[in-house]
Amino acid sequence: MTGTILIADDHPLFRQALAMAAAQVRPDARQVECANLPSALNEAVAADDLILILLDLKMPGAEGFSGVALLHAEKPQVPILVVSSAGAAQASLEAVRFGAVGFISKDADLSVIEQAIADALAGKTIAAPVDAAIDPVAAQIASLTPTQLKVLLGVMRGRLNKQIAYDLGVSEATVKAHMTAIFKKLDVQNRTQAVLAAKALGIELAH
Repeated sequence: MTGTILIADDHPLFRQALAMAAAQVRPDARQVECANLPSALNEAVAADDLILILLDLKMPGAEGFSGVALLHAEKPQVPILVVSSAGAAQASLEAVRFGAVGFISKDADLSVIEQAIADALAGKTIAAPVDAAIDPVAAQIASLTPTQLKVLLGVMRGRLNKQIAYDLGVSEATVKAHMTAIFKKLDVQNRTQAVLAAKALGIELAH
């Protein structure tokens, strides 16, 4: 076997379809399937031979495009191909802003999905690249570490530093240090501005 392909989707039938498509392109690759974002993150961190992530946007634990951002932060060198039923035009742009190499609709033919998988594995970008000069916030969000992203998501939920510390299993002082780094990277002065910066890039929490 050469490499691992992570398939993250909460619908078993569609996971099976993606697994079949991936097997057609890379029959020698090991496949790992996940039905929620936390398990996908754990598998991504654990796999040192990860070569591709196939990701659905709307999964338990995912909020807006946070799944793409978190997985990209954990494995920046691994291509992420978003396969989703979300509105293609806007979702494709947003997915690339967060670090995906492209977006494929779940309505696409299996042959189209297979070609997209082949292109992603070949290092091709399947969507127009985001111009960082036009969208500077994208580069700022991309500079956050995985833990800093998790802290920022906690802030967006209205969690206090001590609550975020409990959620992440770290000290409150560590959270404060991360907040200082987040403010610096996003070029903001306070929590409210940090939340607005994140929302400007499309991170919206589900209610």
